[in-house]
Amino acid sequence: MIAAKRLARAAGALYLLMTVLGGITLVGVRAGIRVPGVATATAQNITANPTLFRFSLVADIAMATIFVFVGVTLYLLLRHVDRHAAGALVVFVAVGAGMILVNLAFHHAALLVATDPAAYALDAHSSDGLALLLVDMHHHGYTIAGVFFGQCLFLLGYLAYHSSRFPRVLGILLVVSSVVSTLVGFGWPDLPAVVHKIIAPPPVADFWMVLYLVTKGVRVPRPDQLAPAAV
Repeated sequence: MIAAKRLARAAGALYLLMTVLGGITLVGVRAGIRVPGVATATAQNITANPTLFRFSLVADIAMATIFVFVGVTLYLLLRHVDRHAAGALVVFVAVGAGMILVNLAFHHAALLVATDPAAYALDAHSSDGLALLLVDMHHHGYTIAGVFFGQCLFLLGYLAYHSSRFPRVLGILLVVSSVVSTLVGFGWPDLPAVVHKIIAPPPVADFWMVLYLVTKGVRVPRPDQLAPAAV
């Protein structure tokens, strides 16, 4: 059980670092650069903050890499509950991380076009429009990658619910958060932003899971509470 606690705290620390990096890139950088529907303003924001834009690229690469390690540690921690579900979790993590990395090509291309349009034989108007298109493609690619993250949360919730190592209510919250966020983010992406904010569930389950892993690790169950190993 000591080994399980260490593994859980390692997963929690990696999960927390991944969340911080993702928050920096999405809220701290891209939210202030992308101006939906306004090509000139978006391109100007990129050219005015090229170092910040590059930093978000590096932070996303680090986040995607850490995401894979989180998936592996969670697999090792929860495979005793259901080896197949834990394995599927790792698959969804790998696909989601891969999509994030491939999607960064649009991010980098937007930087190149905005900062050096002459290299691509573009005038100012064309380069601004292309930069906005590339940033929009990256934004929507992030939404699609988020669907796979939602499936990871669903499987994590399922495993946490059936494991004696976590509170069952935490597993339920993870599943509900996964279903609602996936439906809102991918099923109705064109809803007004205010509607998304009202419908989308707050990341309570994510934060609770991270804090539980970092501070408590796992529960120490009685022998009769141990989940049988999956076959």
